[in-house]
Amino acid sequence: MIQTRTASSIAERLRELQLDVERGVWEQRLRDVTAHDVEAALTSRSGVYSLNKLLALVSPAAEPYLERMAELSRALTLQRFGRAIRLYVPLYVSNYCVNKCRYCGFNCSNDFERVHLTIEEALNEADVLASEGFRDVLLVSGEDKAFVTVDYLAELAARLRERFGFVGAEIYQMSADDYGRLFEAGIEGITLYQETYDRDEYAHYHPAGPKADYDVRLRGPDDMATAGMREIGLGVLLGLADWRIETLALAEHASYMMKRYWQSRISFSFPRLRPACGVSTREFPHLLSDRNLVQMMLALRLCFADAGLVLSTRESRRLRDHLVGLGVTRLSAGSRTNPGGYTHANAASEQFAVDDSRRPAEVAAMLSERGFEPVWKDWDRAFQGR
Repeated sequence: MIQTRTASSIAERLRELQLDVERGVWEQRLRDVTAHDVEAALTSRSGVYSLNKLLALVSPAAEPYLERMAELSRALTLQRFGRAIRLYVPLYVSNYCVNKCRYCGFNCSNDFERVHLTIEEALNEADVLASEGFRDVLLVSGEDKAFVTVDYLAELAARLRERFGFVGAEIYQMSADDYGRLFEAGIEGITLYQETYDRDEYAHYHPAGPKADYDVRLRGPDDMATAGMREIGLGVLLGLADWRIETLALAEHASYMMKRYWQSRISFSFPRLRPACGVSTREFPHLLSDRNLVQMMLALRLCFADAGLVLSTRESRRLRDHLVGLGVTRLSAGSRTNPGGYTHANAASEQFAVDDSRRPAEVAAMLSERGFEPVWKDWDRAFQGR
């Protein structure tokens, strides 16, 4: 039995459990899970988290129970979220980056033409997205503060609020004060992937740049919550380390955040490694199958009833369509991962290759055909007076 207590920081908790170093103990614990353990987890109250429960649900022993997990996840998601699924779209504003992440097409060592959108160019991109129906936009950039400053993001966010009901960001890590500035400007949600909770793997995949500091990265969600962000997105880049142990660490991080910063909503994203400029997925030993990804998503839903589950166009249309009824609450559509890509398709190098290339209207039609309601707008804003 794994003992739990409230840690003073997520770093302390991960260290205490050995979820960030010397993970061999968890490999053995996963192998030791029995069918009886899985059945006990499935008969426990759906949507309530414990590390022991999640351990059972992500174990190899749980694989024969995926249909049962799917039934429970579907019922729980309908109970908590109804049939509404939010649609969002990423807006890339810059592919300049000073980091050397080995898995990313924006790696500063890659040789390609870099692009940074001006405020007006970004707004032109936004006009295209608004015309397609989007009212939920996610600003994305590489890390180079010479091109994408806090002032730039604040001004852009303030002007986007005239067009969009919700503005989020997936950008380089900032201080709590800078996150506060963005919140005041109109950005209400931040997504920041730890990439991997394995310290050794983290060091390998981040050899240089500001992002190379594991502990600084780990503190990011605390700073976001301190700044008042309404939505905080967590995730790992699936393929860098053992997905089962990564799920355990990710869940501990989410549980810590929910206990300490209950005012912020937590969501999980599931980015899998994709081919990119200078990156071949063949060099990564921990790639996971579609079946593995489904098990991970179902296990997290059965432990976190009210967490958002976000699925991007990294995944195929077949898999995305299948997962719609099983727990996903937010989908991207019509995504371009290169700055300027909505007004000029080949404007710049992509961060990664998109798999589901359907137009937004096609994704919305798929949702409607399956009995779900595609939601283009975040109605919470009206109730919050923002």
